[in-house]
Amino acid sequence: MLASNILFAASLLFSYLAVHVSPEKIALPALFGLAYPYLLLINMLFAIAWAILLKYEFIISVAVIALGFTHLSNYIKIGRPHDDKEFDFKVLSYNVRLFNLYEDRSAGSERKVISLLREQKPDIICLQEFFINGDPETKEKAFRDAMGGNYRSHMKVISTGRNRYYGIITLSRYPVAGRGEIVHPSSSSLTIYTDIVIDSDTFRIYNNHLQSFRLRKMERSFVEEMTDPDDNEAINTVRNLSLSLRKGFVRRAQQADILKEKINNSPYPVIVAGDFNDTPVSYSYRRIRKGLNDAFVNSGYGAGFTYRGNYPANRIDYILYNNKLKSSQFEILKVRYSDHYPVAARFIVAD
Repeated sequence: MLASNILFAASLLFSYLAVHVSPEKIALPALFGLAYPYLLLINMLFAIAWAILLKYEFIISVAVIALGFTHLSNYIKIGRPHDDKEFDFKVLSYNVRLFNLYEDRSAGSERKVISLLREQKPDIICLQEFFINGDPETKEKAFRDAMGGNYRSHMKVISTGRNRYYGIITLSRYPVAGRGEIVHPSSSSLTIYTDIVIDSDTFRIYNNHLQSFRLRKMERSFVEEMTDPDDNEAINTVRNLSLSLRKGFVRRAQQADILKEKINNSPYPVIVAGDFNDTPVSYSYRRIRKGLNDAFVNSGYGAGFTYRGNYPANRIDYILYNNKLKSSQFEILKVRYSDHYPVAARFIVAD
């Protein structure tokens, strides 16, 4: 038990390196950072077990957890924050997973997503994995009309063939003063920015869908190969899996560097939202967040997990902002229309 405790405590300690070491240099800390919530849970169980046995060994896990307390607070908020009823505007971000195009349509659809958005009444909406079948401009207008016709929109899509497209879209009740995009080399990942005028202030909204691991096909292959008697095939599948993980970590780190440079050069205060496909214990999150506030950390409550798909639950969807704004409330909306939960934040413009 002591040997196992030391091993898992060392693993948790090693995961803390993920925020400091770029995966371009070495990817192993990033893998441990991905497992942080579960390494944390195991260490908590060890500490409780030692305490029940009245053994001083409980200090091992307690000390390691305490060293990474900042990471813990990025995942779990225990004290319920004061909920300011007054706010100036509301932002919602949601990865809609192509409106469940390739999944069980009874679990969710575009109609249900639109109904949710109309119910929530956000002033600014950032959607990722937005799916279009047909002409993009016609679909963009139809979506605005379905939302009540009170929104301006900014969309970027990529063709997948057969007159189908996927991408990201930002909608705003406020006037749009400018639009732009960030190109991520050798990747289908997308980032757009939209300059929105709220009263006399202009804010730049970054809507992001950063590099995913792209493991869906490999995941099925992995299960098949691991049950195959041919060990060589299983070894090859494990090798391919590790290469895919490493590629995802590296590309996200590169995209985070590009995005952060653009944020730093923004002429306006920023809100950075979307699916980062990385956790708070990661180089990408720390790089993007530096100098910004996290709406969940400042005004959220409970566990911050936003992903609910086939892989272990984690926090990968964010709304970040700078000091021109104050977050008065953050919510994770527990609806099952996608493999992500929508996240929403209310903001007050600082004087």
